[in-house]
Amino acid sequence: MPVYALITWIVTALGGLYLLAIWLIEYDPDFQRAAATRLPVPVVSSHALLAVGGLVIWIMYLVTEEAVFEWATIAILAFVATFGLTMAVRWIGVYRAGPVAPPAAAMTGPATGNRGPRDAWTPSEAWSVGGVQAGSARELTAVPPERHFPISVVIAHGLFAFATIVLVLLTILGVGGS
Repeated sequence: MPVYALITWIVTALGGLYLLAIWLIEYDPDFQRAAATRLPVPVVSSHALLAVGGLVIWIMYLVTEEAVFEWATIAILAFVATFGLTMAVRWIGVYRAGPVAPPAAAMTGPATGNRGPRDAWTPSEAWSVGGVQAGSARELTAVPPERHFPISVVIAHGLFAFATIVLVLLTILGVGGS
């Protein structure tokens, strides 16, 4: 049972690191006004650091079988699970909300930009506002970084995390042998 807990913890950590990589890639502090993240940086970083630290403590328990590592693992898992559930609840709201699309502009006359009326031969860069072009992909997909998480990875991460917690508790309680 302890080896199964170790395997599920490693799989959970790999899924979590994948989600963290997506979040870090998509997180843009300059763009936070348009689509602010719902996952606070301290919660994300604490969840990741405690989970990896807990994995190290669990490996130390498996090697030494000392009781102090059992209690440390339980305490760390309690914090990791709390942060994880907090982020999951916040992510569900972001995922259900979808992208924020700007309202469609009604054309009442010829399109004009900074350099006069636009025709088919005028580059669209002339009609950018504040570095973001009107109708650009960045403007149409103003979403928080966690909106880019694949739902299958989020669900798998949560299921493996739950399995890890159960297996760790069963191991510490002595259920299932060693």
